[in-house]
Amino acid sequence: MLNVEGGHFRHCDGVSRRSFLKVGALGIGGLGLADVLRAETNAGIGSSRRAIIHIHLDGGPPQMDMIDPKPDSPVEYRGDIKPISTSIPGLHLSELMPKVAKSAHRFAFLRSLVGADGQHNAFQCQSGYKGSDPAPAGGWPAMGCVVGRLIENKTKGNTPAFVDLMQGRGLVRNSARPGFLGPAASPFRPDISSMFKRELEEGMKGELARLRAGHTTSLRMSEGLTVGRLDDRLSLLKGLDRTRRAIDAAGMMGAFDSFTSQAYGILTSGAVAEAMDLSREDPKTLARYVPPMKESKLAFFTSEGPQAAKKLLLARRLIEAGARVVNVSISDFDTHSKNFSRMKQLVPIFDHAIAALVDDLSERGMLDEVTVLAWGEFGRTPKVNKNAGRDHWPKVAMGMMAGGGLNVGQVIGATDRYASEAIDRPVHYQDVIATLYHGLGINPQTTTVADSNGRPHYLLKHGRAIRELTG
Repeated sequence: MLNVEGGHFRHCDGVSRRSFLKVGALGIGGLGLADVLRAETNAGIGSSRRAIIHIHLDGGPPQMDMIDPKPDSPVEYRGDIKPISTSIPGLHLSELMPKVAKSAHRFAFLRSLVGADGQHNAFQCQSGYKGSDPAPAGGWPAMGCVVGRLIENKTKGNTPAFVDLMQGRGLVRNSARPGFLGPAASPFRPDISSMFKRELEEGMKGELARLRAGHTTSLRMSEGLTVGRLDDRLSLLKGLDRTRRAIDAAGMMGAFDSFTSQAYGILTSGAVAEAMDLSREDPKTLARYVPPMKESKLAFFTSEGPQAAKKLLLARRLIEAGARVVNVSISDFDTHSKNFSRMKQLVPIFDHAIAALVDDLSERGMLDEVTVLAWGEFGRTPKVNKNAGRDHWPKVAMGMMAGGGLNVGQVIGATDRYASEAIDRPVHYQDVIATLYHGLGINPQTTTVADSNGRPHYLLKHGRAIRELTG
């Protein structure tokens, strides 16, 4: 069953009242589906099923241990991880990624990502902007929040347009935030902690405890609450809040209206609950996503085990249910210590999962319409530190893309002998976000969205779709 149950909702005047909804991070509202369909037609795409699966490699993935091996560098840089050949002649990947190596022709490999903020969250990966970039009041919104605003609540089966399943730093630090669009554009953020365990560092536990209200939404019907009673409560709320809505300049009541409307749609349609229930999936498909690894002791307490691969299956099911942007995360790539032992456990999980996802989407006829992106907040230091770890390295990072009608089967950019700097075709984080928008038929340089005061803002300041992928 589905539950959207009680939390506190505080109005702009400081008055807090108990609601029958745990408002969490629900809400979609905006310009309408017709705008997106028109944009898709103008872009020659002509599909209303375009979507994005956004895989955040939480902590910052080591580029040289995954897609940019440097076998000629000294051992204190390359470690003992060897390169392997792939289905693309001349391209080598880490030996930890044999599945992707076999299907490399279905991927584009970004080896020269630049402009990383160096901040340990997923905000730049969600928006293209650094936290320090000049921004309108309220801050820049995550791309999924923008898509939700443009599409409104007209997705199939009342499924939210933007579903954020990130755990770890991305969740704790509210990286997929709506910014100047206001709380009504927040993602739908179901609580998946009972499905996938991701242990947090002590400091992050404190952060989450302070910010827990609104971070996740429970997916069960409150005890004794029927759809009929829900209808009655909706009618009562509309009457009680009519006056307050008229004078609410901050838009919080509008947000509450969106939360209420979306929650009602989710409760009555059942599409989201069904998509989130992996027991409804074909057992053969379920098994296909999970790598055949022993559930051994994790290499690090914040690492995730092989069951985390099911998050990508969950994302596919939500896209089938009507979502347009789904975030997932895999942890933990923050390898300040024990880099090689941790990567030998974690990278094969990611490798197996993303290869299974791309194969699954292809077999279902969805791959041309669904863009898959995997990346992290920055890269890792070329030289291993005294703790056999790699530290933060904002100078260059990595990414992988597939599907969405992109020109795949290629490598974009190159780094030096140590994977320390981009020496050819640097690609900015905003360029990747622009490419995602392009896949949805949205031009971020000409499309605007309004803030709570009605001021229009272009989606990106500098990013351009990566020409090698979209040309």
